[in-house]
Amino acid sequence: MKKKIIAVFTGNRAEYGLQYPLLKAIEAHPDLDYKLLVSGAHLDSGLGNTLEEIQADGFHIDYEIEIEMGEDSETSTSRAIGSGILSISEALKDVKPDIMVVYADRFEGFAAVIVSTQMNIPTAHIEGGDLTEGGALDDSVRHAMSKLSHIHFTTNQQATNRLLAMGEEEWRVHTVGFPAIDSILDACYATPDEIAKKLLLDLNSPIVLFTQHSITTEFEQSMEQIAPSLDAMKRLAKQGVQVILTYPNNDAGGQKIIEKLNKIKSESIENIQIHKSLGRHLYHGVLALARDPELKVACVGNSSSGVKETPAFGCPTVNIGSRQKGRLRGGNVIDADYDKIEIFNAVRECFDDKEFRLQCFLTNNPYYAGGAGKKMAKILAETKLDKILIRKKMTLKGDVKDGWYQ
Repeated sequence: MKKKIIAVFTGNRAEYGLQYPLLKAIEAHPDLDYKLLVSGAHLDSGLGNTLEEIQADGFHIDYEIEIEMGEDSETSTSRAIGSGILSISEALKDVKPDIMVVYADRFEGFAAVIVSTQMNIPTAHIEGGDLTEGGALDDSVRHAMSKLSHIHFTTNQQATNRLLAMGEEEWRVHTVGFPAIDSILDACYATPDEIAKKLLLDLNSPIVLFTQHSITTEFEQSMEQIAPSLDAMKRLAKQGVQVILTYPNNDAGGQKIIEKLNKIKSESIENIQIHKSLGRHLYHGVLALARDPELKVACVGNSSSGVKETPAFGCPTVNIGSRQKGRLRGGNVIDADYDKIEIFNAVRECFDDKEFRLQCFLTNNPYYAGGAGKKMAKILAETKLDKILIRKKMTLKGDVKDGWYQ
């Protein structure tokens, strides 16, 4: 029997790490084969060598799709989407996949789902129905991608319920869990010894893993918003806390944050190190140190990984600002405003409050399911490719009853 060709699109480092379990499951499935379409930040050496990470994981890269970002301004994202649509169209014309897989809420993925659905390619969307009410365009983009897509893989029951409330047909929606949990359960990350050696860390001293992105609707404030965070990190470093700063993603405003990070790098501050990208292997390895009650680790910033991935490690998290507002979370998260004292105190609580550290260790993981990669591969293999899949129906009739549309 001819294998189904699954085109998997990835546009940045975090997205790829979450797609890793699916790629492994497709690779192992007898009825599936993949074509990996790599784009966006993966092709920008200024944001890290993530292409090398993909190749080191043993995956073949079938297409490198350039997306022109242009200047860091209010038009850069919309221009990038337009550029992406043109470039991805050419790639899919050659690949001719049976199904396209896109992830979450990034502008690169938005361009990909526009192309695939307009080309009548059945499209599966991972992580639809989630909420991020913090001023980014994530929710609008994610929900738009969901309405365009034909198959939905959600990370939690709340997300599934939202898609059904949006009028999606029940048979299209599959609650598979958060894919990153697969890698975490399989311990696909660096060992403590490896972390100590590669990052030159003293594991007996506190460690902060820090990433702060710009907020799409407030990108012009990115330098103002990152300043108090970095002031807090400097103060912590003076107290002997080892701080690992990583680059933000390539959203508008991100370049301003990188400029601030590079300025700190030029100052060679003791206990502070800066990386374009740690890669999933090291990143999860650092978070996993929190499983040892004798070690002190905190994830700090406004990355979704600080909310979605840290519960699996019992790692304390300081979530800064509004970017993750509304995101489903465990009991390991402390929220802090853009205030250096508030951020500093929140991080110190992660290290010094024994009750909170125990709460983090015991927190419920709202994204736990396990086996998401294999579940998605099985569904993709068994999904019938026909007109019923392509022709979407709205389940909400629009009837008015007691002033409410049913």
